[in-house]
Amino acid sequence: MSLAAALPQTAPVENRTRALRAVPAAPEPRGFALYVGLDEEAARAAGTSLGAIVEAIKTTIGELAPAAQSYAAVALAPAGVGGRDVDVVRLALQEPTAVARNTAEPAEDEEELDRAHAGVVIDISRKRVVLDNATATLTYKEFELLQYLVLREGRTIERTELINALWSAHDGEIPNERTIDVHVRRLRSKLGRYEDIVRTVRGAGYRFDRHADVSIRHASTPSPDLF
Repeated sequence: MSLAAALPQTAPVENRTRALRAVPAAPEPRGFALYVGLDEEAARAAGTSLGAIVEAIKTTIGELAPAAQSYAAVALAPAGVGGRDVDVVRLALQEPTAVARNTAEPAEDEEELDRAHAGVVIDISRKRVVLDNATATLTYKEFELLQYLVLREGRTIERTELINALWSAHDGEIPNERTIDVHVRRLRSKLGRYEDIVRTVRGAGYRFDRHADVSIRHASTPSPDLF
């Protein structure tokens, strides 16, 4: 949902022919956009609805600034798409920063791209994770675990599936479901402030949720779950 102050309807003629840019030559605040990640089911669970929330926000704006103009839009996204709700909304409504992170063309020099990317780079082709320009010190098993979730983005993976897929008799002791929780906790600790890209689904397992801050580099051929 995006709520923003509308532009005046009587703009000078010479300005109407100018293409709008994300950052104008002489910027000045003209309003704001508020992105809210919330679906109807979650709203109903809270005893309300998206429409009621929109009306409450518009009423509050009217009380605080009676002269303000407002516009609300509901973000539509494919059912079951992964990622934090608010980031899905930002992409669906074409918020410039979110769009730029997801459409930027790869740089010829990957090291240069790493330095320029503030966020998470999950590099499946080179088996590494870069956090805010610094390489994370993941173990092989931690990367395998993260990669397994990434390659199944948006799907909740049960603990038993992780055990069966990522461990074998050659690994010695086969972990139990509680051990998987320990591995996930260690992985999250190394992801730092981006730990919530690995989300716990209560009573079910774990899921990878892509943020607008996350960039994934795939190998030219399908990547195996084990390496």
